[in-house]
Amino acid sequence: MIKPVLELEFGRVWFLENILIAELDEGILFDVENNRKLLEIGSETFRDQPYGYISNRKNSYAVNPMVYIESANAPYLRAIAVVSKSDICKQNAVLERQFYKENNHFEVFSELEEAIDWMKSHLREQI
Repeated sequence: MIKPVLELEFGRVWFLENILIAELDEGILFDVENNRKLLEIGSETFRDQPYGYISNRKNSYAVNPMVYIESANAPYLRAIAVVSKSDICKQNAVLERQFYKENNHFEVFSELEEAIDWMKSHLREQI
């Protein structure tokens, strides 16, 4: 079940079961402050339950890699997936993965459905 979209000052998020999916705005710098807002939303929405985060990168924007260091310490965030059709964006995501402590819990996909399927499977293993 998909829950309604939540509009934020830097993009929008929606929820599918125990997955937070974000589409961020063109040209922003996704920084630690923005990441804290998403982590807070995840914590409030999933209430101490394991969840995953999918970044559906339809737009081009910069990511401060420090967000992954902080995300790695979020107690219930179990996995991250990045979705993009852009080869450059995918290459950037592979570099970003190095900042996340659990490399095997961070994957890059070309299609949102692939990321959702992987995330559901991964989260089932975490229970």
